Amino acid sequence: MVRVKPFKGVRPKKEYAEKIASPPYDVVNTEEAKKLAEGNPLSFLHVVRPEIDLDPSIDIYDEKVYQKAKENLNKLIEEGYLVQDEDDYFYVYRQQMGDHIQTGLVGCAWADDYFEDRIKKHEFTREDKERDRIKHVYTTNANTGPVFLTYKAQEDIDRIIDEITKGEPEYSFTSDDGVKHDFWVIRDREVIETLRRKFEQIPHVYIADGHHRSASGAKVRDWRKKENPNHTGEEEYNYFLAVYFPHNQLQILPYNRAVKDLNGFGKEEFLEKVKENFNVEKTGIKSPSKVHEISMYLDGEWYTLTPKPEIVNDNDPVKSLDVYILQEFLLAPILGIENPRKSDRISFVGGIRGTGELEKLVNSGNYAVAFSMYPTTVEQLMNIADAGAVMPPKSTWFEPKLRSGLIVHLLD
Repeated sequence: MVRVKPFKGVRPKKEYAEKIASPPYDVVNTEEAKKLAEGNPLSFLHVVRPEIDLDPSIDIYDEKVYQKAKENLNKLIEEGYLVQDEDDYFYVYRQQMGDHIQTGLVGCAWADDYFEDRIKKHEFTREDKERDRIKHVYTTNANTGPVFLTYKAQEDIDRIIDEITKGEPEYSFTSDDGVKHDFWVIRDREVIETLRRKFEQIPHVYIADGHHRSASGAKVRDWRKKENPNHTGEEEYNYFLAVYFPHNQLQILPYNRAVKDLNGFGKEEFLEKVKENFNVEKTGIKSPSKVHEISMYLDGEWYTLTPKPEIVNDNDPVKSLDVYILQEFLLAPILGIENPRKSDRISFVGGIRGTGELEKLVNSGNYAVAFSMYPTTVEQLMNIADAGAVMPPKSTWFEPKLRSGLIVHLLD
């Protein structure tokens, strides 16, 4: 059963929370991070994207970058902007984006739950990205960004969390992207123990977002274990920072695709090739309304692609995905995108950018065709993880993203 642990969170003094909280490291590049943090020395981007404070010529994986992250985190603590709680607490983090609201429990996940598959995965990790996060966690001695976990909703847990959110939040602010953030501290020992026991009754949870963060959090435990001859298994480094959301509160947006060329085909020849496996209709519809519909933007016009029955396998949790169908029956055989992880001819566009971004890319002449996808469902994600399978790359885009800097977990 799943172990969720309260901890002594390191978090902003109330008056600094909004200035410190930042986007997570993996949704902004160096230049974007530098611009966002400009004029704000308290931004947590100085910790999660510390290369913004170094010479631009320095490689982002250079040891100096990790040392700078450590220096910047320690400075925020030493100067009193971040303060550690006196006791082990759980926390509640609520986000509102438009009409969508999601409320999660902040606690620490156990490394053994990760290794023994009680924390279920649905993606492969990349070795370079995993190595980067391991070095960041190890050098800073902290989990500076939470893993986004989900579990099958439990009414009794919902009731406890709902009661907590009736109180005054510790932090409440709206970030520049329009997302409202509320944060509560659970100090009541009885409530903490009740929540801990409730989660112990859940057989497993799922990684929604943060496969590299969870892998690094768990693997740093192994590094620290080897260094500690008196290791007991109860040390703080056996756990990593996470937020647990009930599955029925999550919002997955589509992860769209744009391809730079038609692989040597003319427009009409390309359309004829597509028609071998898809019904193709010029509809003007920019976003599909259901599973097994794909919208395609080509030469200034929107088409609806519907896969023919013979290529759809709804009995297989992976092969039933629209991103799989598009990859296996169009991108690979027609456009020559055999490995979308490595091809420089394809770009992935998060659904938060809208279909206007797809039109912009194609209309610019830098891309030839774009595909607007119906979002993968939480249930599909869970079915794939339960089957021990993995999704094709860039299958899900969760919104809103969890802010970094609202809470940090120290490994000692």
